[in-house]
Amino acid sequence: MQLKIMPKKKHLSAGRAPLMLFLCQMISALEVPLDLVQPPTITQQSPKDYIIDPRENIVIQCEAKGKPSPSFSWTRNGTHFDIDKDPLVTMKPGSGTLTINIMSEGKAETYEGVYQCTARNERGAAISNNIVIRPSRSPLWTKEKLEPIILRNGQSLVLPCRPPIGLPPPIIFWMDNSFQRLPQSERVSQGLNGDLYFSNVLPEDTREDYICYARFNHTQTIQQKQPISVKVISVDELNDTIAANLSDTEFYGAKSHRQRPPTFLTPDGNTSRKEELRGNVLSLECIAEGLPTPIIYWIKEDGTLPINRTFYRNFKKTLQIVQVTEADSGNYQCIAKNALGAIHHTISVTVKAAPYWIIAPQNLVLSPEEDGTLICRANGNPKPRISWLSNGVPIEIAPDDPSRKIDGDTIIFSKVQERSSAVYQCNASNEYGYLLANAFVNVLAEPPRILTSANTLYQVIANRPALLDCAFFGSPLPTIEWFKGAKGSALREDIYVLHENGTLEIPVAQKDSTGTYTCVARNKLGMANNDVHLEIKDPTRIIKQPEYAVVQRGSTVSFECKVKHDHTLIPTVMWLKDHGELPNDGRFTVDKDRLVVADVNDDDGGTYTCVANTTLDNVSASAVLSVVAPTPTPAPIYDVPNPPFDLELTDQLDRSVQLSWTPGDDNNSPITKFIIEYEDAMHEPGLWHHQTEVPGTQTTAQLKLSPYVNYSFRVMAENNLGRSLPSEASEQYLTKAAEPDKNPTAVEGLGSEPDNLVITWKPLNGFESNGPGLQYKVSWRQKDGDDEWTSVVVANVSKYIVSGTPTFVPYLIKVQALNDAGFAPEPAAVMGHSGEDLPMVAPGNVRVNVVNSTLAEVHWDPVPLKSIRGHLQGYRIYYWKAQSSLTRNRRHIEKKILTFQGSKTHGMLPGLEPFSHYTLNVRVVNGKGEGPASPDKVFNTPEGVPSAPSSLKIVNPTLDSLTLEWEPPSHPNGILTEYTLKYQPINSTHELGPLVDLKIPANKTRWILKNLNFSTRYKFYFYAQTAAGSGIQITEEAITTVDEAVYPGISKLTTAAAETSANISWEYEGPELVNFYVEYGVAGSKEEWRREIVNGSRSFFGLKGLMPGTAYKVRVGAEGDSGFVSSEDVFETGPAMASRQVDIATQGWFIGLMCAVALLILILLIVCFIRRNKGGKYPVKEKEDAHADPEIQPMKEDDGTFGEYSDAEDHKPLKKGSRTPSDRTVKKEDSDDSLVDYGEGVNGQFNEDGSFIGQYSGKKEKEPAEGNESSEAPSPVNAMNSFV
Repeated sequence: MQLKIMPKKKHLSAGRAPLMLFLCQMISALEVPLDLVQPPTITQQSPKDYIIDPRENIVIQCEAKGKPSPSFSWTRNGTHFDIDKDPLVTMKPGSGTLTINIMSEGKAETYEGVYQCTARNERGAAISNNIVIRPSRSPLWTKEKLEPIILRNGQSLVLPCRPPIGLPPPIIFWMDNSFQRLPQSERVSQGLNGDLYFSNVLPEDTREDYICYARFNHTQTIQQKQPISVKVISVDELNDTIAANLSDTEFYGAKSHRQRPPTFLTPDGNTSRKEELRGNVLSLECIAEGLPTPIIYWIKEDGTLPINRTFYRNFKKTLQIVQVTEADSGNYQCIAKNALGAIHHTISVTVKAAPYWIIAPQNLVLSPEEDGTLICRANGNPKPRISWLSNGVPIEIAPDDPSRKIDGDTIIFSKVQERSSAVYQCNASNEYGYLLANAFVNVLAEPPRILTSANTLYQVIANRPALLDCAFFGSPLPTIEWFKGAKGSALREDIYVLHENGTLEIPVAQKDSTGTYTCVARNKLGMANNDVHLEIKDPTRIIKQPEYAVVQRGSTVSFECKVKHDHTLIPTVMWLKDHGELPNDGRFTVDKDRLVVADVNDDDGGTYTCVANTTLDNVSASAVLSVVAPTPTPAPIYDVPNPPFDLELTDQLDRSVQLSWTPGDDNNSPITKFIIEYEDAMHEPGLWHHQTEVPGTQTTAQLKLSPYVNYSFRVMAENNLGRSLPSEASEQYLTKAAEPDKNPTAVEGLGSEPDNLVITWKPLNGFESNGPGLQYKVSWRQKDGDDEWTSVVVANVSKYIVSGTPTFVPYLIKVQALNDAGFAPEPAAVMGHSGEDLPMVAPGNVRVNVVNSTLAEVHWDPVPLKSIRGHLQGYRIYYWKAQSSLTRNRRHIEKKILTFQGSKTHGMLPGLEPFSHYTLNVRVVNGKGEGPASPDKVFNTPEGVPSAPSSLKIVNPTLDSLTLEWEPPSHPNGILTEYTLKYQPINSTHELGPLVDLKIPANKTRWILKNLNFSTRYKFYFYAQTAAGSGIQITEEAITTVDEAVYPGISKLTTAAAETSANISWEYEGPELVNFYVEYGVAGSKEEWRREIVNGSRSFFGLKGLMPGTAYKVRVGAEGDSGFVSSEDVFETGPAMASRQVDIATQGWFIGLMCAVALLILILLIVCFIRRNKGGKYPVKEKEDAHADPEIQPMKEDDGTFGEYSDAEDHKPLKKGSRTPSDRTVKKEDSDDSLVDYGEGVNGQFNEDGSFIGQYSGKKEKEPAEGNESSEAPSPVNAMNSFV
């Protein structure tokens, strides 16, 4: 028979034999019951880096378990810490936890240091981590004088925070004087260092209360920096200031501050480095200034950012990668971009690692003469150093143990004895931290227990999976077997699946699956079994679904929902509106299978869902209601009633009173009822409770009252539209006190210790007390004895403890209420039990039946009820893998526990390892804990199929051969008989060739395949075999070489980038006549590669049509069957350059235009000459005033209009990023030529033909200001002179 191993669950084997499975050994920390002798285990300890509050007592935790109970000791800074000599230090009884009382006297700084706890008993000693105690610190800010900051609109700004250094570091935030957080955006944001960065300032940034706060969470204190004053001066304010000190021509132009490309405020330079530890959050930050505000982008060079671990914070200025690993090392690039350009910064990230576990040592439980191993395997960067200790002492100087051998990160134990029990510590450390793990070796034996409750009933809907529990435990490991029916028919694989926890699964339960199932657990110490019952029910169905409806406002609509269900199940039908509860409105009525909505309004529109629920399943169906407007008809106004008034109390008696009232207006809808509520001003002031309801035709009510209550009443009226507001409250009426009418409820008697009885009850509330002085009389006696009742009167509490009781004895209990007026009626007695104690007897006759290679069944005899000494919880099986049937198992041996509820006397052990040796025992469990273990029972599992070979590598490829190397399976599950190798060629279209089958001896780990085809890809299939069958195969592919001397490839890929193009070159080695292609794309994007074919076999290519200022990725490949691709390269094109000025003097249209202008001037001169000869005057001044100087109009880059003329130097290309300002001003640094050099004063101008008009020199009259320009229309010279 073959067993197919599946994740999380095991298939039952096929065949006629009963279905039997073994449970796999758990590879996890071993939990040994506390009633068994065992070395100490640290269960709780303070953190390694323990920062304490100096205002509170210091509590250093150290808790451990073991048997016998461990004793505790401490070291401080490597030496013994004598607790008895320090009056401020106390140790918690039964624990190693220290409390240092510094609140009464002493200082926290006195107790700074490194502490370590040791827990010791006769079986060994466990130690805690080194606990570093440091008091938290929250220092004040250093006093400093902060000068006001004044800057122009548009400039960048950094407000420093520089918080005091605290422990732990503080949380930084910026607020104003009103403790309101300052708004942040892409323009204004807080950096990781706490500074506040402005990419550019605006007038609204002006304020005098920029305050940096540091919050020290450990001490719950907040420190405040001195406020910083910032004033942003606009252009008008600057001009007002300048006007008072300069001439009236020296004013700012239209723009407050020039737009500029981005530059980084942080970090500095073009590159920086960042180091982070594995598992931490990697935070990278780039903050840029510029105008307009730059946008930040992030990419990773030669890689992509991890999708599920990458987050952007602070408006994308911060890149965070959580759970960082070594694979996240590399170069990260942040790019700041605005309309005027882009800049980037590269951050080189290195990820180091403190030690982390690969295999942590686990507790090892062995039987005498058994073998085992402790493995301590850790990794880190740099690689951690492994050291061992025994009972807290370095193993090199620890007492010698002949059964122990150290082999690096492994301790090997051979033929252990009871004296081999000890606690071993593994320490893995490097410069970034350490790991310390305790693992004990305990030399121990127990009979089977089934922990699942007996006769558990499982109900399942037909055609769904059914899961039947069989939790079990035993040592040796029990075998588990399942039977069905009274005759014990065995279960087989065709319809059953067994999970690792012993649960039997029926994947598709049918009606014939109904019945009783028996789980049997056996080992050599005994046997246990348990019956469970399975019932299969018909599914619930909606046979009449609600339908879509369109109704007019004010009408009535109904939805129908008829349900068919199993006759043994009781369904509940619930209606939902828009997936929520129906409105709390009387217009909605629900009967058996119908929902009716009366007087529909617009809010009633939506989706109505009918949900039918049973205890096993549910179904639903929905319909949409659309509400439309009705035909308009006049209608009276309807509303809820007005509140009643004139409340009056009459016939006031001890237990009753009559209330009367006057109804309010019913608002065209008759009142259907009145609701009366009361308030108890003595016990629950302000809370109103429902008293009673009366018909709408009645205006009086006789009310029943309780003693010792200060009553007030109010009334509400209700009609079909709803309920009125409450009336005014009536006068108060205080009733007389009386004895209680009732006794406490929920009376219980349970023991918390073996010798006590804890009696609890639910006390009466103030309303139920009926008077002052509420107390309780508690009475008890043994149920089966002749003792008299013992009574005690207690205050208004809810618990009383009776001490000195015998263990687990039934008691009769009564709790009676009383007050100053007398006793409540005699209460009924309830039964309870005194406290439980641990069971005294172990289960006997433990038996194990091996079902197959992964399943065993355990049976045992039940423990007598009297020896259980408590409520029977079930039986618990401890089982563990001891050794292989052929060789000693070198892996760590761990114990597994299965619990079977109730009185079951059998259980199944599924998931066992084939070809292995197991041990188990069984214990009984009550509410107090476990009883003694049964003697160990040992059994073996048969051989199984192996796992896949651990590795397969193909090395040394030649023209006609390949060498295969492999490692044997990690889980042979038996004796390997041979290996099977199958291989076949793959052609260029990925079609498979003929398959070759080859058998290889089991002792081989290397094989050479010869006579293969050259330059051919082969696919290999490889697996091992045992007597049980073939294992899982492993596959690999490899290629024979083309020529043993030539390995084709592309290397030395280089790029030379320009603004919109790039030249790509490379070197190639390999066969001739190869066709190349170039692939490229935008770096960091997910778009597909764009491909360009290279003509011929050239080793260079030019890319054109690229975007300026953009990072591109590029690679080169070869076409054909032996195609290969180079590694990727990244380059960036240059930023967009300013357009070169066109020499218009050589343009044909310009020459023609100049000829036309010259002709017009000639005609004008002739006309002027004629008029002058006639005595006329040429109005030069008027023409000058009427026309603006054409030479000061700038030439626009986009429309080709004329700008000002300059000398020959103006034909040089503009500097990178330069522009002529739109306000027609020119900075001095932009041009060294001044028009002043060409004429008189500052107003020298050029004529249209380029000649200088000297007669127009001299100052002009001031002209009105336009837009946001200065009051004088400036010439280039004026603008340059006015710039400050």
